[in-house]
Amino acid sequence: MIERVRAILITADDTMLVIRRTRPGIPEYWVLPGGGVEPCDESREAALHREIHEEIAGKADIVRLLHTMESDDERQLFYLARIATWSFEDRTGPEFSAEGRGEYALEEIPLTTEGLDGIDLKPEEIAHVLREAITTGNLGVEASL
Repeated sequence: MIERVRAILITADDTMLVIRRTRPGIPEYWVLPGGGVEPCDESREAALHREIHEEIAGKADIVRLLHTMESDDERQLFYLARIATWSFEDRTGPEFSAEGRGEYALEEIPLTTEGLDGIDLKPEEIAHVLREAITTGNLGVEASL
């Protein structure tokens, strides 16, 4: 089974970092930073730290696992994390130079239901989970500060 890790990266300004994807012939959409767990990764959390470094040249403090999605061949783990510094210009992930992958743009959106409603966050299930957690006050990031 393929395992992927994703980060819900909360900034000091209580915004969330998302990546806007623009690809030919497909409406733009947004994703959370992250990627596949590699055999050399010591843990899922280590994989997430590696991916955050590759994709946004950032260092995050992982707060907790927020949600898991599973299908027949893939498991995605979504972690809530705090991030203070990043540099999208210094990213090193191999996907950024791959031919035909389209464009990647890092954006900060308000960590509100209105902020989420303003983007097409994929997968839809995590957008729903985030909306519910924000609405009910159960995101739980405040306790980690």
